[in-house]
Amino acid sequence: MRLTDDEQAMADGQFGPVRQWAIRHQMAVGRFFDAQDFVPVGQAHIMADTESLGEAGVAWLEGLAKAPAGERRVRIPTITDPRGLDFDSYKRLRQTAAMADIEARAIAAFEALGVLMTNTCINYQTVLPPARGEHLAMGDTGVVIYANSVMGARSNFEGGPSALAAGLTGRTPRYGYHLEQHRAGTLHVEVDWQPRDFADWGALGGIVGRIANSYWQVPVVSGLTGTPTSDDLKHFGAALASFGSVALFHMPGRTPEAPTLADAFHGRPVPAAQRIGVADRDAFFAGYDAKGDKVDVVVFAAPQLSLMEIEQLAGLLDGRHVHAGTSLVVTTSPEIKFAADRMGLTARIEAAGGIVAAGVCFYQSYAREMAEANGWSRLLTNSAKLVNIIAGYGYKPTLAPMAACVDSAVRGRIV
Repeated sequence: MRLTDDEQAMADGQFGPVRQWAIRHQMAVGRFFDAQDFVPVGQAHIMADTESLGEAGVAWLEGLAKAPAGERRVRIPTITDPRGLDFDSYKRLRQTAAMADIEARAIAAFEALGVLMTNTCINYQTVLPPARGEHLAMGDTGVVIYANSVMGARSNFEGGPSALAAGLTGRTPRYGYHLEQHRAGTLHVEVDWQPRDFADWGALGGIVGRIANSYWQVPVVSGLTGTPTSDDLKHFGAALASFGSVALFHMPGRTPEAPTLADAFHGRPVPAAQRIGVADRDAFFAGYDAKGDKVDVVVFAAPQLSLMEIEQLAGLLDGRHVHAGTSLVVTTSPEIKFAADRMGLTARIEAAGGIVAAGVCFYQSYAREMAEANGWSRLLTNSAKLVNIIAGYGYKPTLAPMAACVDSAVRGRIV
């Protein structure tokens, strides 16, 4: 890889061993992907929950944090994905003191490195939204696909160490979606129905993801009418990334790099469209159907909820109460939680028997251990991303619109 004088100085250890580790790690990644050089990045976003880090990972962070302050502090705004637990609610979810202890250690290490503990996967809705053309080093797959597709920024999926390295160096290897040639559409899907709610948008993302099934595919989605909201695109992109490992999509006339269908394919011939009909949507939902089953836990998460979603949920719960044998868990960012507290939305949800947790996401919060501690098996959610992930933690997932999730939580059975 071609290095600037500053990059070579980091590689030679002139800025200390922490930055030397960071640039050398990135050089190894760059060589693997045939990157010729580095590109400066404006932000880094670290996905490093304590369940994934474990004792060894946290101890490694603590080792980096022991370096002199001038050698260990990040160079650019560097933020965090959801954490492993919320100190204000973890006991109600039957998480343990040991989990809280390792979380506190990880936070202390990140803070010593100068990382901002934003603890969110919806930073594009709450913290320094990416700008079109801005190069980034983002970790969470839902964050990357939203930044690339909806904002027109440029990022690859960055593993935890790579995102931290980007924060320390202010750079990332120039490959993949940092390069214009990889941003052209590669396949065309046409939708014959219009999503009605977030579960529908997630289902559509899941269907398109199964068709794409590759990080290097860039789906172009046509046939949609109206203008999707930020939350619609959030659920669509998160599911698309989860089911297909996709990092970029285009919607002609709606996303910034695709004013027209021809633009989405960079002027190349538009491929024949694969059609997605109502039958495909119904089959997707049927794959998770469990009507009449007892529901153990209803989860609104993955991605974290926006303020608008919190308000919608509070309205659906007003004057009602979650069934005694069912739990209802909501996750959001610390900023949204503060706003929801101030506006009385948190109180309305918790008066109905829900738990609103800040700075966490359900599947990154020791989900298997929570299932065992609380006796949870059947999980209901309006997040297609979550139903794709959570079975790996021992749950039986079902997908439904938000209103049906609330009705089921109140009755204790899936309606």
